[in-house]
Amino acid sequence: MEYEDIVREIQKAPRFGSLPGIKNSEKMLAAVGNPQKCLPFVHVAGTNGKGSTVAFLCAVLTEAGYKTGMFTSPHLEEFTERISVGGKQIPKEDVVRLGSLLLEQDFGLQPTMSDYCFLMAVLYFKEQNCDLVILETGLGGRLDSTNAMGTPLVAIITKIGYDHTKILGNTLSQIALEKAGILKPGCLAVTESQEPEVEEVFRRYCGERQIPLTIMDKNRIQAEKAGYHISMPGSFQRENAMAAVLGAKELEKQGYVIPEEAIKQGIGKAKWPGRMEILSEKPFFLVDGAHNGDGTAAMVQGLKEWYPGEKFRFIMGVLEEKDYEQMADYILPIASQVITVTPENSRALQGERLASYMKKKGMQVRNCLHIQDIVKECLLETGNMEDEVKNVAFGSLYFIGTVRKIILNQKMKERVLHL
Repeated sequence: MEYEDIVREIQKAPRFGSLPGIKNSEKMLAAVGNPQKCLPFVHVAGTNGKGSTVAFLCAVLTEAGYKTGMFTSPHLEEFTERISVGGKQIPKEDVVRLGSLLLEQDFGLQPTMSDYCFLMAVLYFKEQNCDLVILETGLGGRLDSTNAMGTPLVAIITKIGYDHTKILGNTLSQIALEKAGILKPGCLAVTESQEPEVEEVFRRYCGERQIPLTIMDKNRIQAEKAGYHISMPGSFQRENAMAAVLGAKELEKQGYVIPEEAIKQGIGKAKWPGRMEILSEKPFFLVDGAHNGDGTAAMVQGLKEWYPGEKFRFIMGVLEEKDYEQMADYILPIASQVITVTPENSRALQGERLASYMKKKGMQVRNCLHIQDIVKECLLETGNMEDEVKNVAFGSLYFIGTVRKIILNQKMKERVLHL
């Protein structure tokens, strides 16, 4: 099969299996010789900020001279984004080779897409002889496919908020307990600053298992932020960066040599596409993968910091299980107009339904049937600096990836025309 065929087959796999992801992956790893046993790793869970924290830490470790594997999900534009070593994505021919191997094997169970992706990553990291691997959980922690990896050297938990409540629980304490499933005796634990009830869950959980726990101090973030240049925009990224720094410090306790200069260089060089990313200055177009309430609140705070007093035209596409009412409420004070779309995903919330809710809130809103049409319409607009519209597309990462690809392709065409 060709690359596109392999990716299509993997993506056709069910989202949930008859067994929890960790059980599926344990059986699948055993069937291929348990390649994870020779891979030291750091595990990252949380509701928001996981991907950025992984990117920061991978950049730091690469600067320190370690061959570092990175596994994240979902991807924005290309499947290969999920698996990388030393900042370079897995080659498509390796996706074909490893994907064919996995798809052809009878594991005696029904693998999910997450199972296939995780197993491919582990096999690739072993082939590449990675010194360290950084894993981002897909959903939750305790039952996630990535938790079949074993005991991490360091486990990092980013901000906890409300997301996937039908699966993880309806309270922050319940959600925190699911995320805490990656914290295991023998590892060192780091968590970002949390709500009091969340912090209490982590303190109790780690105390019962004698897991050393470092809880980030917000005052320390303010004191240390001047020492690190962060290329990722958004004030919330300071905390994600500091989580990575603390993770690196915990690795040092276990014998890894990570000079302070490597930390500074890595934090400064780290990039995470699709997060508060300005793709066009004129006309202005920013995309952000805020796909739940807390993520939207962070995005709005970032926009207020960058452009105080300004209003924005939001282009919004979300999945049905998300708290879209809360997301809409957060943007209301700074929205001049909202355009709703239906993401190209089987779990998408229909744009008409989203628009209906926003109209009841008094927003100026319209629904657009085709993502490409509205993005191109926004890109074609011109005007002087006084009446320039600032466009912000946010929501599902699948939706953001589509928008990002349309804009970058358009800009590439424009560059070619000017040659």
